[in-house]
Parts: sequence; C-alpha cells; structure tokens
Amino acid sequence: MYCVCKEHMETALDRFVDEYEDAPDVVDLKETQFADWDPPRKCDFCVEPATFLVV
Repeated sequence: MYCVCKEHMETALDRFVDEYEDAPDVVDLKETQFADWDPPRKCDFCVEPATFLVV
C-alpha cells in the first residue's frame, strides 16, 4: 500500500505490480473518507501531500 502524490503515482504503481504481481486499486484520498484509518498527510516518496492510495 502506498500513499502518494500525483507526481509519484507511476512509481507506486510499478512497485505495487513488482511486489504483488497484480494490478492495484487506486483511491482518490480527496473523495474518500475512512472510518477507522487516517491516511498519511505526506507522500511516501516526497514531502508533497498524499492525494492517492495505491492498494
């Protein structure tokens, strides 16, 4: 699972496919609320705000 900015979306997709050998689901964090989980505020690869969840 990766929380990433738009700029690092391709990196997250590549790593996910390499690790799990399957296509991930992509969730827009601006449009989705989670009852029991707060996503990280920053991208997993930089200091920009995380806008997508790759899972």
